[in-house]
Amino acid sequence: MNLKKWMWTTITVQNDERGLLFRDGSYIKPLMPGTYRLSPFSKERVTILGVTKPFAVPGKDVRLFLHDSLLLEELDIVQVADHEYVLHYEDGNFAGLLTAGTYAFWNVLRKHEYIRVDTRAPELPDTIEASILPKLSAYYQVFEVASHETGALFYNNRMIRELAPGKYYFWKGPVSVQVQTVDLRQQQMDMTGQEIMTEDKVTLRLNFVCQYRIVDPLRVLQIKSFQEQLYIQLQLILREYVGSLKLDDLLKMKQEIAAYVLTRLNGKSEEYGVQFMSAGLKDIVLPGDIKDILNTVLLAEKKAQANLITRREEIASTRSLLNTAKLMDENQTLFRLKELEFLEKICDKIGSISLTGGGNLLEQLNSLLGEKTPGKGA
Repeated sequence: MNLKKWMWTTITVQNDERGLLFRDGSYIKPLMPGTYRLSPFSKERVTILGVTKPFAVPGKDVRLFLHDSLLLEELDIVQVADHEYVLHYEDGNFAGLLTAGTYAFWNVLRKHEYIRVDTRAPELPDTIEASILPKLSAYYQVFEVASHETGALFYNNRMIRELAPGKYYFWKGPVSVQVQTVDLRQQQMDMTGQEIMTEDKVTLRLNFVCQYRIVDPLRVLQIKSFQEQLYIQLQLILREYVGSLKLDDLLKMKQEIAAYVLTRLNGKSEEYGVQFMSAGLKDIVLPGDIKDILNTVLLAEKKAQANLITRREEIASTRSLLNTAKLMDENQTLFRLKELEFLEKICDKIGSISLTGGGNLLEQLNSLLGEKTPGKGA
C-alpha cells in the first residue's frame, strides 16, 4: 500500500494558479486550486499557469481551449483583426498594445479593459492619454506643424483637411499618411545677375528682389515647383519691361521698374495664392565697354558744365566792373575814393613814393608804375 502511494504523482495548484489537464497531449479540463494525484502509468499531464500572466500554453494555440465553457468563465478572449489595434489595460494601468491575433487573459484577480481602434481611421483618438504615447512609439508616426506654418493632411495621396499649428499622431497601418507644410511668413525672392537685352540691343544684368506672403496654402500645394514658377514669372515681367526700353530711357526710369513689376505680380496673386508685399531693383550691371562710354559722356558733360559756370562767372565779373565804371563817371567823390583805394594797394607793395608837379593822381601813379615795369626804358 505504501508502495502504491509512493508511485503516485502529486500536483498542487495554488490560489493564484490554474491547472490544465492533458491526456495523450489533448486538453481535457481545467483544474481549480487544490491538490491532485496522477498515476505515473497514466498518460495524463498537468500544465500549471499563473493567473497574473496572459493565458498561454507553450506549443499550443489558444483557440484549442475556446470550446471549454468552464475555462472561458475565467478568461477574457480578445480577437484583433488585421486592421485593428487593441489597447489593453489591467486595473486601470496600460499593459500593452495587441496587434492582429487571438489573445486570452485571466479575469480572476485583475480587472481588464480593452480599447479597440480601427487603423483604417489613422488619426489617434483623443481618448488615448499622452502619458502612454512613449510606449506606443513603434506603432504610430508623428507630424508637427510649426506656429508659422499651416499643414495639409493626405490619406493615400488624397487631401483630407488643412491642419493648424500643433502635433499630430497617426497609426502605422493600411492607410498611407502624409503631411505637407507651407510657411506663412513673409518670404523673399532674389534674382541675381539676370541678363536682359534692351530695345537698342544692349545686354545688361539686373539684380532684383521682391517680398511676398502665401495667403492660399492649398493653392500653393497644387502648383508643382512653386518657387521655380514664381521666379520664372518675375523673369518674364522684367524681360518684357526692359526689352521695351532703350538703355538711356531705362537708366532714367529705373525707379519705375519696381512699381511696374509689383503691379504686374499682384495681377497674378490669385493664380499663385500669394500676396506680393514689395519689390525693388537693387542695381543694374552694365557691360565694360558700355560703362566706359557712359563714363566718357559723363566726364564731357561735367566739363561742359564747368566751362559754362566759368563763363557765367566771367560775365558777372565784367558786368560788375562796368557798373562800377558807370558809377565813377557819374560821381566824382566815388572816383576819388577809388583813387585812394588804388593808391592803398600800391602802397602795400612799394616802400616809398615821391610825386612832383600837378596833374591827376592816378595818371602820375600809372606813370610811376610804367617806369618801374621790367623790360621798359627810362
